Amino acid sequence: MFRPPAVPPLTLAQCAERAAGTAAPLKRRLAAFLYEGVLLFGVVMLVGLVFGMATQQRHALQGREGLQAMLFLALSLYFIWFWTHGGQTLAMKTWHVRLVRHDGLPPTLLQAAGRAVLSWLWFAPALALAWVAQWHHGKSIGGLLALWMVAYAILSFILPHRQFLHDVLCRTRVIDTRP
Repeated sequence: MFRPPAVPPLTLAQCAERAAGTAAPLKRRLAAFLYEGVLLFGVVMLVGLVFGMATQQRHALQGREGLQAMLFLALSLYFIWFWTHGGQTLAMKTWHVRLVRHDGLPPTLLQAAGRAVLSWLWFAPALALAWVAQWHHGKSIGGLLALWMVAYAILSFILPHRQFLHDVLCRTRVIDTRP
């Protein structure tokens, strides 16, 4: 049976050294972001199923706000737990990136919770603008969202250590864990 070679985990000194440098390459962070979306599809479906069964939901718009709140809570707890317990979600492990503080340790509970909320900067400004403009067409909203996400990613090139804005605000860093 084939087993990939074991990669030793980074030491605290190595994490601290990498945390002092630039963030992991943008391609790796975006690849982990995309893969995270694929993995979270299952989490979203499971939460939706449990919510629908618990509330006896018969229509998609029935209890919509409650479902949205439950999804926000479930996704936040997912990220907070993984980030505070080793700094990596499954997607982050796959793409060899880790979330750390400036000293190389995993983020505190407060930093992880703040990052979970501030990570919505990837989506919220564009969606809020579409809502204020009273846009209802999926193509218009999707185009604005895509444009905003590209701008948000490009913003990392002018921020310190090439971090995303939510990482700068939370004083966290995403480092490369490849040997």
